[in-house]
Amino acid sequence: MSLSGRTLPRLGVNIDHVATIRNARGGAHPDPLRAALLAVQAGADGITAHLREDRRHIGDADIERLLTYLEAPLNLEMAATEEMLEIALRHGPHACCIVPEKRRELTTEGGLDAAGGHNHLAPFVRRLNDRGVRVSFFIDPDEVQVDAAAGLQAAVVELHTGAYCQKVQDGDELAVSNEIRRLKEAAAAAQARGLEVHAGHGLSFDTVGVIAEIPQVRELNIGHFLVGEAIFSGLDSAIKRMQALMARAWADVDRKKMA
Repeated sequence: MSLSGRTLPRLGVNIDHVATIRNARGGAHPDPLRAALLAVQAGADGITAHLREDRRHIGDADIERLLTYLEAPLNLEMAATEEMLEIALRHGPHACCIVPEKRRELTTEGGLDAAGGHNHLAPFVRRLNDRGVRVSFFIDPDEVQVDAAAGLQAAVVELHTGAYCQKVQDGDELAVSNEIRRLKEAAAAAQARGLEVHAGHGLSFDTVGVIAEIPQVRELNIGHFLVGEAIFSGLDSAIKRMQALMARAWADVDRKKMA
């Protein structure tokens, strides 16, 4: 803990795309469970896995093995469908992050419409809460969605950082500043409503620092970049470098306050 009372954000590692590589050829290699265990050994605070309806990467057996052998918390990403709810209730992971899901998308394209989907989502939250599973909503950084998540009694919101990362890639400095402002405002609003704040999607070594600096953010979930970087430097190295960048950004805020 720092002198300002803030706490360094946790790092959750998403292992979906280890399974993507495995599934490209079939068989059992590379093994997502092995990747999860190595990630925790390297310092990851938790593991995220998205069980999609079409099972394009993570499969049912992966979830069963992760919950059997993994000691770190598992965050199960899922669409709000009866099939996924039944799986989550049967296994009882540490947390479930409810995400929007389209069959033809390459990756999650935007945040969940918690406001527009209130009546559909309410029984999912209630039943997961009754099972003792922490419920998270993956939402765009928008106060309307934050309010809806709080009203639905979710425990966590994960702010979608994809638009920010895309603007960084585009080199549009004004748009980057606008996205950072939106993320900061949404994080503050979420904490004020009693929600724990997480963030993720598209984060890399170049973009993680600004998000790690947001004082309300308690966890960052990063997957595709780390799995891709592991090809060049190894998963252990990629995770440790990401955590070092998070810690540096976090510490820089304290140094600025003390200057």
